[in-house]
Amino acid sequence: MSDLETDTKGTSSPARPSDPAFAAATAPSYIDTLFRGPDGLRPGWGFAFYVVAFLLLQQAVVQAAWAFDLGYSGLWSDLLEKIGNFLAAAIPAIVLSRIERRPWGVYGLPLRQAFGLQFWAGALWGFLALSLLIFVIYERGGFVAGHLILHGTRLLRFAGFWLIYFLFVALFEDFWLRGYSLFTLARGIGFWPSAAILSSVFGLLHLRNRGEHWSGVLLAAFIGLFFCVTLRRTGALWFAVGFHTAWDWGESFVYSVPDSGIVVPGHLLSSSLPGPDWLTGGSVGPEGSVFCVVVMALVWIAFDSVYRAKHVDPGADVKT
Repeated sequence: MSDLETDTKGTSSPARPSDPAFAAATAPSYIDTLFRGPDGLRPGWGFAFYVVAFLLLQQAVVQAAWAFDLGYSGLWSDLLEKIGNFLAAAIPAIVLSRIERRPWGVYGLPLRQAFGLQFWAGALWGFLALSLLIFVIYERGGFVAGHLILHGTRLLRFAGFWLIYFLFVALFEDFWLRGYSLFTLARGIGFWPSAAILSSVFGLLHLRNRGEHWSGVLLAAFIGLFFCVTLRRTGALWFAVGFHTAWDWGESFVYSVPDSGIVVPGHLLSSSLPGPDWLTGGSVGPEGSVFCVVVMALVWIAFDSVYRAKHVDPGADVKT
């Protein structure tokens, strides 16, 4: 064997250079970049999907609720519609929570807090705030309670019916405009701009009610912004849901006055609201009174004082 052959066999062959890492092979796809950002699904796409899905589901819900005559002048169908509205708002959020890999609770209604202390605290605040407003109007001659028009089991049935009814009204409105929508918009443009926009929408939607006026619309927007504050301070919507439920139930059933322009059948009293519209709210009801702004401002100040040390950012990693 020659020296040349020996040198050749004893020398290892040079390493093969690795393939170049082209950007096109390692970068995420265009579609993935379009729909997903550093923290998951982009807020704009999430919000758009949520709104479209809600509108489609709500249309189906309304048709299903009124497909059959369930009697009682449509009250049962109306209740089914309110329950369906909440489901139409919740189901797309459940789907999106899976896509975004977030727990349901970050959208404002953690199940472990359902109907707990915050809900009942909100209910107490709501009923007392409304009672203060009615008392102020009464002291100035703008509220006459009249007499009881419900008795016995009929009273209990209507009290229970309207309590359930307004519970689902509160669950729907508070979650639809202050749940997934607020959480997602806040990711894109910040909490307070999102709260201002959605509270304005909440107020404007009241124009659909017969008897509603701009005074009631502005007050509804103001209350909607207050509910955003309660979400910011408590970290959940349960306080707002309790407040909203008790306010609407007390206004419509207990004190038997118009609620955003609507007088419900099966109320407790034969109430009336004599006096000028600036005092009583006129066809809007007490929410259109100038004193409602004063009362809600006092409620806001009191809440800010009591819950100052309990600030919790909504969207924190909470469990369902």
